[in-house]
Amino acid sequence: MRELVRKLEPVAQLTRVTTAFGAVANVWFVVLWTRVNPDEGPAIDDRPLWLLLLGGAASAIGLCAFGAALNDFIDANRDRAMGLDKPLVSGRASPEMALSAVAGTLILAALGATAFGMPAVIVTLLLAGAAIVFNTAVRFVPGVGFVMLGGIAAAHMITPNLHLRFLAPVWLVLTHTALVAGVTHWLARKSPAVSRRAVLVAIAGWAFCSLLIAALAWRRTGGGVWPGWVPMTAAIFPGVLAGVFAALGIRRAMHLASGTRAAEKIRRYGALWMPLYGCAWLAGAGQFDAAWLMGVLALAGFAGMAALREAQSVLEHPVGYRR
Repeated sequence: MRELVRKLEPVAQLTRVTTAFGAVANVWFVVLWTRVNPDEGPAIDDRPLWLLLLGGAASAIGLCAFGAALNDFIDANRDRAMGLDKPLVSGRASPEMALSAVAGTLILAALGATAFGMPAVIVTLLLAGAAIVFNTAVRFVPGVGFVMLGGIAAAHMITPNLHLRFLAPVWLVLTHTALVAGVTHWLARKSPAVSRRAVLVAIAGWAFCSLLIAALAWRRTGGGVWPGWVPMTAAIFPGVLAGVFAALGIRRAMHLASGTRAAEKIRRYGALWMPLYGCAWLAGAGQFDAAWLMGVLALAGFAGMAALREAQSVLEHPVGYRR
């Protein structure tokens, strides 16, 4: 068993499946929100909940892992020149393994999306195309890249229900993801550097995407960006959480100073906050049973991702005895 896990360890590093927790939580939120709110339409009411949750998790993990494996494959020569210890650079994974991981995760994403129908599969494949564009060109333009990451996360979030009317959570995911991407890029001092011009471009791109979401919400609700059947108090808990995340991020950045460690901490907190947002939206709207279920699912998913990360760490740095 240990030998099997050791062989799979390079694949886990290539796909970075332990980072997909936030994306899974976003999809699960839309599934639960649609199931408990009849005003969102009967898009997925006729399918078992377990199938929807399983399909959503497979789709989210597959798409995130696809982007990660593609990034490592494209950046192999660059990582080698920088002396980074990545699977392809160190020889723990071959180019053939990387290509297999890219193809396999894309298939997993598409198969998972079939739980929501053919339109969801098409959107998932389009988002995979967007991930290709991002990894080959856009990520080298920081101002555009941050917003594009947020847009991909927001668009994938609604694959369970492409006719979702309550789009405030989608806008929050867009904003949160773009902001985390920008801050972590700056803290880690990645190249190219975040210039003042890049910040202005990112703000303009975020504003444009926000207007698109508002226009779509206006059209779907018949003249408003907030559905009448959702209480305005539903925004209180997510708003408080966003403030807490901002304060926590500032504190961590000041305590650890700029660098890769601070960026990694904020990135992990950013993924952890996604299921918290989901619970907050559901609880704020008075859907407490769904909020509890979201919390249980989030804890289970987090425990699974943490176990995978710990297993990977043990394999990379085996425990031994001191003499």
